[in-house]
Amino acid sequence: MIEMATTVGFVGVGNMGWPMAACLVKAGFAVNVNDSRREIADNFVQQVGGFAPDSLRQLTEGSDIVVTMLPTSAIVERVLTAGDDNLLAGMKPGSVIIEMSSGVPSITQRLAEQVAALGGTLIDAPVSGGVPRAKTGQLAIMAGGDDATIEKVMPLLSAMGASVLKTGAVGSGQAMKALNNMVSTGGFLIGIEALLIGQRFGLNPGVMTDVLNAATGMNNSTQKKFKQFVLSRKFDAGFTLGLLAKDLSIAMQVGRETATAAPMSALVNELIVSAQAKFGPGADHTEMAKLCELLAGSELDPS
Repeated sequence: MIEMATTVGFVGVGNMGWPMAACLVKAGFAVNVNDSRREIADNFVQQVGGFAPDSLRQLTEGSDIVVTMLPTSAIVERVLTAGDDNLLAGMKPGSVIIEMSSGVPSITQRLAEQVAALGGTLIDAPVSGGVPRAKTGQLAIMAGGDDATIEKVMPLLSAMGASVLKTGAVGSGQAMKALNNMVSTGGFLIGIEALLIGQRFGLNPGVMTDVLNAATGMNNSTQKKFKQFVLSRKFDAGFTLGLLAKDLSIAMQVGRETATAAPMSALVNELIVSAQAKFGPGADHTEMAKLCELLAGSELDPS
């Protein structure tokens, strides 16, 4: 089991990574941070604490455990292996890399083999809960990889998440994360369609949301997104359509690799691809409700 004196390197202090790394500082870990935008890493040190090494190699050399929280597996692979300055260049035998991005399982498995060849261990531990739960350290973490390694880093993971769920071999956490987001998106879309149908019938969307939350139609979106981000017309939950589309494409890839028929998932994925094309990858993911409204020819009344 690791000690609080353990030094953690954290690569990627963006919308999610910043509050996650801040939770580690709050928990008493010494934290080295790196971001592609040097000014962000410097701001983190000034506002939260820790240290910002000058290079990825120096970050790894000065850390016992390295966390990656980056937009795509392609970026993770580049940070780990590309060029003269990368994480593996400074990795010591016995080091642990925790890949917490929402990545492609097959790429993560290949990277784990490269890390193992250098005497280290890579596990994947993507998260669910968004920025609000990242700030409070209450994320759900799906951990895949060597069981003994996961147990070793459990204090670190527990500083960022309220629940750490072991999912199996390395890459399984990322597969589970993508599939979770597929289920979540499906629940959101069918719920919005129900509100649009009900509104035309004469039901109030706010009242409908209350009923769904008291009945069997309840899901995360009815509880935490409909009133807060859709009916309020704020559309600022903090997770983009582009990132959601990426996660759903990963889920569909896992489906293809396992030769699993998934017609409902394919429809959900197509709707998100269409929403991203309409509103742009930087739009908040809750704006997918607007696509449902366009298809229905009416807009939900927030009153």
